[in-house]
Amino acid sequence: MRVHDLSAGEAVLARVHDVAREAAVLYGLRDAEVTLVNVSENATYRIDDPATGERRVLRVHRLGYHAAPAILSELAWLEALRREAGVRTPEVIPAPGGERVLTVPGAQPRHCVLFEFLPGAEPSRDDALVAGFWRLGALTARMHRHARAWRPPAWFTRFHWDHDAALGAESRWGRWRDGAGVDEEAGAVLGRLDAELRERLRRFGRGPERYGLIHADLRLANLLVTGDGEPSVIDFDDCGFGWHLYDLAAALSFIEHDPRVPELVDSWLRGYRTVAPLSVEDEAEVWTFVMFRRLLLVAWIGTHTGVETAAELGAAYTEGTCELAERYLSGAL
Repeated sequence: MRVHDLSAGEAVLARVHDVAREAAVLYGLRDAEVTLVNVSENATYRIDDPATGERRVLRVHRLGYHAAPAILSELAWLEALRREAGVRTPEVIPAPGGERVLTVPGAQPRHCVLFEFLPGAEPSRDDALVAGFWRLGALTARMHRHARAWRPPAWFTRFHWDHDAALGAESRWGRWRDGAGVDEEAGAVLGRLDAELRERLRRFGRGPERYGLIHADLRLANLLVTGDGEPSVIDFDDCGFGWHLYDLAAALSFIEHDPRVPELVDSWLRGYRTVAPLSVEDEAEVWTFVMFRRLLLVAWIGTHTGVETAAELGAAYTEGTCELAERYLSGAL
């Protein structure tokens, strides 16, 4: 996989900003102020309408990641979660013509989706985070329970987050061997980790009690909290079919080395079990999924050089991954 297009430099981002402005016009918000919030898998903009004082969120999709049917499938699930499971997700605002996925024409047409602006802020990493993981575990279990019972529309299509898609032949976010700082020594350690993960995931299996439709990116940046209430869930762009425990691993993204991780895991598991069962065998593989996600993020950093988080972490994240891999492989985690 090549570096994705939003990491290709300021010229690309300038063109994407023009797309965002054109999308605002097509949504009937001609005089709105368009402000870039962040760039990750897609570019996210805040849209402020001076006529009404309302604020919205516009997502401009990267090229080559999702076709329109897959985006519509994402929107179908997040809306079903809000309607049927009481999970707070952002409402989709259709274009004047009724389009839920608006395609802005041009030399490289881009898909856009407009969402309501939800209140709240990303959870802080203070002492309250452990209690927050209890609530997150319970919320995640509700999402999994809904997905198991939900009957999606016949046209529903989302990708998988199994080993082959994440680290194998597809390598959706690129090859971990092309990650920042992956030299010969790091490659040897991570190669042993990859082989162990492949085998353990094969043994773990993909039964319906373990594998199904998941958010796949339930990290802190995709949660919004207000007070002590349950968090709102945003950014379902990576949702697809994967192991349920992958959602726990995603929640620990970029903080896998934090000394509070055992407490966070325990809190999440206790919260999860208030809603849905989780076997002892499942719990025994938690670190398999943490390391699976961590190795995937090594690949992600290598192909998302234009993303601020990736640039900040760089080779140091690979070095930390090697340290955790040695502990995992020796049975110390």
